[in-house]
Order: sequence, then structure tokens, then C-alpha cells
Amino acid sequence: QVQLVESGGGSVQAGGSLRLSCAASTYISSRNCMGWFRQAPGKEREAVAHISSSDGYTWYDESVKGRFTISGDNAKNTVYLQMNSLKPADTAMYYCAARSGGCMLQTEYYNFWGQGTQVTVSS
Repeated sequence: QVQLVESGGGSVQAGGSLRLSCAASTYISSRNCMGWFRQAPGKEREAVAHISSSDGYTWYDESVKGRFTISGDNAKNTVYLQMNSLKPADTAMYYCAARSGGCMLQTEYYNFWGQGTQVTVSS
């Protein structure tokens, strides 16, 4: 069973930066996708960014394009999310997720989830 462990959340003021990390406990597959989702109180969980291990393809939600950068280290089974120019609207619980195969936007396609890390941005 793959376990995902996130770290790096916290509280910052608007305009600040945070870097999230997600380490998988074991190798997932030769072709997998790791991504970040977030869920604000009273809202559905939404995809933020994901990266494909096979070709490094990345995708970002429009709301974070140009501010967030996802990257991965296949040797360490780890994915990172660098978040710059943070806004109060980015406040949410951030979850790391992984699946074997290509990347998908919908949460139901992801087999493995981390416990979540809170990001709070104050104005």
C-alpha cells in the first residue's frame, strides 16, 4: 500500500510563498501521476496541479497558473508544489494524490491520498 506524506503547509500573509512536499512511501509504477488538490471549507475538493512521471507533463488550474509550480523527483518518489504570490483565496487544506497511469482531473481516479496540509493566507 502506498502512503503519501505531505509537509510544508502553514500560515502566510498575502503575497508570501510556501513550498509543499509529498513523499510516496514506495515506488508506484513506471507511469504514474502525482498531483495536488485543495479543499476549502464548504467547497468541493478541486485539482490544483499535477505532473506525469513518464514525460514530465504538467497541468495547472487557471487560478494558480503563473504563481504555482509543480515538480517531481522520481528517484525520491516525491512531488513538490512551490506556491508564490499567495492570495487569501488559496486558503484551503491541500492534499497530495497519486495514481498509476496518466493524469486525471477528477478525484475519483486517484488511488492514493495524503492526510492533507493546511495552507492559510491572510490579507
